[in-house]
Amino acid sequence: MTSSTDRRTVALVDAFASARCLAPLFRARGVDCVHVRSTPEIPDVYAAGFRPDDFTADIVHDGDVEATAAALARYAPVGLLPGIERAVELADGLSEHLRLPTNGTALSAARRDKFRMIETVRRAGVPGTEQLLATDLDTLLDWYGAQGGRVVLKPVSSAGNDSVFFCDSAEEVRSAFGKVLGARSVLGQHNAAVLAQEYLVGNEYIVNTVSRDGRHHVTDIWKMHHLSANGVRDLPAGAELLPRRGTDQDALVEHTLLVLDALGIHNGPAHTELKLTPKGPRLVETGARVCGADVHVPAEAAIGESQLDWTVDAYTDPERFVARADGDYALRRHARIVNMVSPAGGRLAGYPRLAELKELESFHDAVFRVTPGGLVSPSVDDWTFPLRVFLAHESESAVARDCVSARYLDGPGFYDIA
Repeated sequence: MTSSTDRRTVALVDAFASARCLAPLFRARGVDCVHVRSTPEIPDVYAAGFRPDDFTADIVHDGDVEATAAALARYAPVGLLPGIERAVELADGLSEHLRLPTNGTALSAARRDKFRMIETVRRAGVPGTEQLLATDLDTLLDWYGAQGGRVVLKPVSSAGNDSVFFCDSAEEVRSAFGKVLGARSVLGQHNAAVLAQEYLVGNEYIVNTVSRDGRHHVTDIWKMHHLSANGVRDLPAGAELLPRRGTDQDALVEHTLLVLDALGIHNGPAHTELKLTPKGPRLVETGARVCGADVHVPAEAAIGESQLDWTVDAYTDPERFVARADGDYALRRHARIVNMVSPAGGRLAGYPRLAELKELESFHDAVFRVTPGGLVSPSVDDWTFPLRVFLAHESESAVARDCVSARYLDGPGFYDIA
């Protein structure tokens, strides 16, 4: 089915989180969007941000890929892509069924299951992390006894840093195992096993990419910042945007592209998290979807275009995408992200020092997860930061100073909690 104006159509599966911003970009290119829900109910963490008016139709998947593909075929989409992690496998199946640009289903599980992901990368000859998939505590403790030192326990399939535990002893391993196994992830999925991995020493980075028919383009690279707060070690405190080129960036990108090829990510966006260890880059995980946390906002402010813009290019103007794919992005401005860390929980009456925050020279924007009147929780993961602050400025020193200033403003005096 096509409209009287013969507008093209793209399908988005679970267009939540940052992916909620894709449909307006497609529409600006004269492309309509059809939405597919992987489940009838939208997870609570995404419900408030979903924009149904951005779509010409909202198709609810009932578990039958063929039926959902048939419903989509009426709109003759020219492309189909996932918005969030849980949508990856369904998007692979639908795009393959409709013979659209696709990553296919052969490696879908490896792109979603973090254990299979690392194993698949290692089998392709890419150095990877030592790990164990555990369903019983005794096996896990035996592995930890042989491994020693610090290890990381987390769900096999989730998002953000949901239920990620850093363990330095058998007692901590035992406790974390009990908290992860059998629980439900932030996406509502049952944790039937626990992934245990060696702790990777080194700075953490993000490499965002977009691909078309196997041609990869690096859209932005970020160096992560962490702090210890509210009983959580290595809480992600924010990030700084790096220039495209540099010794570290070149090593990270080379490793990332090997990972993309090993995982069969030939089309669409990908968000890859890595650590730069003394032995070289090591994959933490890759998501075959756009980066979350609205990272596209400061990226666009600093570079002029973001991963979302490149994604739209890949599906609507592949010739233009390929012609530009080998080029490097250039920083017009420097950018950083600051995750504000709530020290307590309760009903939020307001942010008494918000005006001071907005007066910072490099203040660009802020995204609020909790507004006055809502419930705020002590920040312990990606889902409990009450707001994110985006800084952008021509002066690198101004951005660095304001990042520290924002962290100074953060704390008990920044929140009026009943």
